[in-house]
Amino acid sequence: MTLLGISHYWFVIVLMMLGFYCVIARGNMIKKIMGLNLFQTSVFILFVAAGKVIDGSTPILRDGVEVYANPLPHVIVLTAIVVGVAITATGLALAVRIQEAYGTIEDDHLGDDVDGDDD
Repeated sequence: MTLLGISHYWFVIVLMMLGFYCVIARGNMIKKIMGLNLFQTSVFILFVAAGKVIDGSTPILRDGVEVYANPLPHVIVLTAIVVGVAITATGLALAVRIQEAYGTIEDDHLGDDVDGDDD
C-alpha cells in the first residue's frame, strides 16, 4: 500500500484522537458531547473506508462483473448515524436540565453548593 492509499486511516486516527481529547480534557458538557460526535464520525469514516473495494461494483447481478462491493458497512453506518443523532439529542437535553437544576454545565462546579445552604 502506498502512503496515499492509507492516508484516510491517518485522517481517522487524528480525528479520533481530537474527539477523545475533547472528551477527556474539557469540563463543559456540551464540548464533551461534541467530542463524542467527532469520535463517532471518525468511526463512521473508518467503517466506510474499510468497506471500499477497489474496482468493486454494486451488488447487483450483471454480466461481466466479477468484483462486488459489500454494502453491509454502509448499512451499519446509516443505522449508527440514526442512533448517534438520538444519543446526541438525549445528551443535549440532559445538559439543558442540568443547567436548569445546577446553574452550570461545567463538571468542576456541579458539586458546589448553588444556593449557599448546608443541606
